[in-house]
Amino acid sequence: MSRPGWWVSPGTLTTHAPAKINLTLRVTGRRVDGYHELESLVAFAGVGDRLALLPDAPLGLTLSGPRSAGLTIGSDNLVLRAANALQERVPGLRLGAFHLVKNLPVASGIGGGSTDAAAALRLLARLNGLRLDDLALRDAARVTGADVPVCVEARARVMSGVGEVLGSALSLPRLFAVLVNPGVPVETAAVFRQLGLGKGEAHPAATQPFASSSSTSAADLIANLARAANDLEPPALGVAPVLESLLARLHHLPDCRLARMSGSGATCFALFDDCRKSARAARILSREQPGWWVKPTVLR
Repeated sequence: MSRPGWWVSPGTLTTHAPAKINLTLRVTGRRVDGYHELESLVAFAGVGDRLALLPDAPLGLTLSGPRSAGLTIGSDNLVLRAANALQERVPGLRLGAFHLVKNLPVASGIGGGSTDAAAALRLLARLNGLRLDDLALRDAARVTGADVPVCVEARARVMSGVGEVLGSALSLPRLFAVLVNPGVPVETAAVFRQLGLGKGEAHPAATQPFASSSSTSAADLIANLARAANDLEPPALGVAPVLESLLARLHHLPDCRLARMSGSGATCFALFDDCRKSARAARILSREQPGWWVKPTVLR
């Protein structure tokens, strides 16, 4: 293991691993192979983890940060899985030792593991002179996890299929948000089981797709988002009933324009017109629920 603090020394490569937020999530059905087809408008937050890479050191991973407790650093960790997947596809790939500062809650519907894996691929691409659209890198992202491809460039876009079909990057207006997690891990597989689709079955209650708009107004975008939904929200409430009261509280925060769950939960978000209103809402929630993870941020 490298000495403590190497990840802030000269020569170390670093990158931000932003939280992924599903502004909308439509489940269209379940394929015969068991995977669920979806369509989701994804944006990225200002808050996230931090990943560092010490070039040419033995491949490994160390952890720190307020949310690192309980995380594994074995070969099943998504950072190491991504590195190994890229090494299998790029002969002579330079590797190194990673250090992850974990700030995001785990099993929380904001792509914490996926964004960390994507950050590892970005750092290895920088080290080896690879483009982010390199076919080997794209394939390594795909096999690492369903949400990893959309996190590689960390730009707002619509993702579909099982996460491998990416639309063009979108220039969304800034959305002022509060992210809230009640500290209850929600297993994605449990939410899909609660959804209850059989293999080869279409989702009969799938919500309408997000209709893209050329408007640059945040107010228009929020109104457009309100006409869509997250199809995993109802089954997630069955898995983690605390989400129902959380969402109700978000809806009733002063000046809240929209409240919704991200991904398969348990993180939810509330949208506001400006940073002052979102910061005020975050202060209110933090006082009411000091054990919750509450972060005001900007989505884009």
